[in-house]
Amino acid sequence: MTKILIVDDHPDIRQLIRLTLGNQYEIHEASDATSALRLAREHRPHVVVMDIMMPGEMDGLQALQAIRSDAALTETKVIMVTARASANDQATALEYGAHGYFCKPFSPVQLVNSIKGLIA
Repeated sequence: MTKILIVDDHPDIRQLIRLTLGNQYEIHEASDATSALRLAREHRPHVVVMDIMMPGEMDGLQALQAIRSDAALTETKVIMVTARASANDQATALEYGAHGYFCKPFSPVQLVNSIKGLIA
């Protein structure tokens, strides 16, 4: 079964994404980047959907860099979903290895279509 890790400090955003994805995926959730990295290493998800701005020692961009540098996670795709809407933020995320970038508010359907495209 395809594994998806949803990372956002807002439970309502995680719930929205989880409900939109439906029951066809194994879904894991984290509320901060440090937990996300631990879960990614433990479960090796096919896709990580991650916010940039989160509480804690690490933000989403730092977690993205850690995922990209982990040899066990080279096949993991990462999509950023964030309120940071500047072209510079998007360019940085893509430079760090993100496979997609959605600005909040976002279309859950478009996000799910992007996820499906990555795992197809």
